[in-house]
Amino acid sequence: MIIGIDLGTTNSLAAYFTEDGPQIIPNRLGRRLTPSVVSMDEEEQIYVGDSAVERNLLYPGSTASVFKRDMGSQKKFGLLHKSFTAEELSSFVLRALKEDAEHFLGEEVTEAVISVPAYFNDARRRATKKAGELAGLKVERIISEPTAAAVAYGLYQSPKRARFLVFDLGGGTFDVSILELFDTILEVRAVAGDNFLGGEDFTAVLEDLFFEKYPQFDKLALDEKTLRHIHRQAELCKLGFSAGRTSSMNCKIGEELFSMELELSKYEEACKELLERIRQPVRRSLSDAHIRLTDIDKVVLVGGATKSPVIRRFVSKLFKTIPDTNVDPDEAVALGAAIQAAMKERKEAIREVILTDVCPFTLGTEVVREWEKGYFERGIFCPIIDRNTVIPTSRTERLYTAHDGQTKIRVNVLQGESRFAANNLALGELMIEVPAGKAGEEAVDVTYTYDINSILEVEVKVVSTQAVTKEVFKGRDVDMTEDQIRERFETLAYLKIHPRDREENKYLLLRGERIYEESLGDKRHYIESALHQYEKALDSYDTAKIEEAKETFKKILEELEEF
Repeated sequence: MIIGIDLGTTNSLAAYFTEDGPQIIPNRLGRRLTPSVVSMDEEEQIYVGDSAVERNLLYPGSTASVFKRDMGSQKKFGLLHKSFTAEELSSFVLRALKEDAEHFLGEEVTEAVISVPAYFNDARRRATKKAGELAGLKVERIISEPTAAAVAYGLYQSPKRARFLVFDLGGGTFDVSILELFDTILEVRAVAGDNFLGGEDFTAVLEDLFFEKYPQFDKLALDEKTLRHIHRQAELCKLGFSAGRTSSMNCKIGEELFSMELELSKYEEACKELLERIRQPVRRSLSDAHIRLTDIDKVVLVGGATKSPVIRRFVSKLFKTIPDTNVDPDEAVALGAAIQAAMKERKEAIREVILTDVCPFTLGTEVVREWEKGYFERGIFCPIIDRNTVIPTSRTERLYTAHDGQTKIRVNVLQGESRFAANNLALGELMIEVPAGKAGEEAVDVTYTYDINSILEVEVKVVSTQAVTKEVFKGRDVDMTEDQIRERFETLAYLKIHPRDREENKYLLLRGERIYEESLGDKRHYIESALHQYEKALDSYDTAKIEEAKETFKKILEELEEF
């Protein structure tokens, strides 16, 4: 069974294809979204999703979130006495989604199509693939989030040639992609984005406004637990704007309650700098696609952050049109990934369509450039495959020796947009031997071939001898051998994700503890009593009594959080 997975910064979710189209797979708590949060207790029990969110508020040192932004890096996240990379934490999320899917579908899930931001470079894409493998999934296809969203919106079913712009603002990343449909080909024309701009940044704006209102609090001096509480209240305040033109933050610090009420217009003004950052990728994508804004037939919104009225108003003004929001922005990518999985399985209900993608970054090499006779500049980047070239693709550049008697040419394989080689990402290098001769007499043909799975093959042919050197580059420090993956999987396997049958009980207890800590006076006594009654029922091991107590406790929690 192949499923589609949207591995998000804030939330992740899985979907599968049915006769009625793609469907979201509910998690173990019956919810459609699983927070991309991982926590570990003293017994090395791993919690994923809502339980981890609650633990994050109670035990911040044992929890990690927003780690997607560091995919492909060597950054470590500490959970108590252990540390994990972003892809290892992501593998816990993916494993939880896999287990939930197997429980819901009643069959083994062996493979997944996983989405990534269009602007993810090779290192980040490979880290995502590795996370899937560590979770026990076969990952043959990585799909760009805007492409998945376009598929979910059914853009490939348009009866005529059309151009679409996918505006994808998630919890931690922003992508804008331009796609064109012609006959049965859905082609990505251009992508641009910002890997460090998302809903979390718009939440941070509210945190900053809170600290401006209450300058007596030093953000650097507050403990982690208090900061997490303020962050959560800022998130709730942001969501509150969807219901009206005012919203409020209520933060309990120590034994006091500090409130802030905010007008939507003031929040919008405070977000001005972030909104301006959105404009640049939009301009770049239009420029790279060589089209004007008026050439766009439809704008679609993807990503939970686009539900914000601030974002929707901004997008409407920017594109001078009302964007399409027929598909839930939180679910569009997962649904599209599920359709892509069905295409991979060649399901008869799916219209045959060719999906093309583009190379999100320029690929090239380092050269010495002669600007005037005798004047050389070293360390210059020579592009071979330009960004937004439709893939798969193959391009060749001829390079010449730079000085007399030169016997070697170094082909430094680089990825990036800077004019200077040192500012770009080094993927590796090849040292090519050439016959000694005068400068410019010997040459090599450097061919870059880049496929849809983000694999770069570099072939270098010495023109005079026809000697060929070929190497496949998978990115430095981001790939593992099959044995290494198996070994790491075995190492992580003992960290068991919290058992399904105990998950909801643990989640409700953590939620209750958090509400207790946020409450004062009679409300605190009330929740304390309710917690005691629920724990007493759990200790009885009586299934019927536990189910009855669970429903009662859930109602109490819902009433308290509405109050």
